[in-house]
Amino acid sequence: MVRFILAGAAFLIAAACATAPAAISAEKQAAEVAAITALLDAQDTAWNRGDIDGFMDGYWRSPDLRFASGGKVTRGFDQTVARYKTTYATPDLMGRLDTTGHEIVILSPDAAIAHGHWALTRDGDAPSGLYTLVLRKFDGAWRIVSDTTTSAD
Repeated sequence: MVRFILAGAAFLIAAACATAPAAISAEKQAAEVAAITALLDAQDTAWNRGDIDGFMDGYWRSPDLRFASGGKVTRGFDQTVARYKTTYATPDLMGRLDTTGHEIVILSPDAAIAHGHWALTRDGDAPSGLYTLVLRKFDGAWRIVSDTTTSAD
């Protein structure tokens, strides 16, 4: 009976090890966090020069992209670009974007989650809130595959 229990425990440990994600070194994790932070910084820069197409370079160009905001879900890269261009049709509506407090967790060599704060500075108002991004690495480049943005207002 004891042998049966030990054999079962050994099997479970081996199965857990076989399905666990590959370990990522601290150096590799730091490099991936830096790459994702650079993507987010590039998005802020593009936004602040009024370049929605440049801002969208951080997103996955796929019909499977998911963007959730304002209680609505938009699916698809083209639909998300159209939503941004409609909602932020002028430089005054775009304002100045600042994202801060980035918390990036590398889940595997090709998957990560990023959390943080966003704030727009515009004439007459200053909307802000939180974001949660799911990122995947495609051909060596991180891209946002799902964006959930909430408003603090």
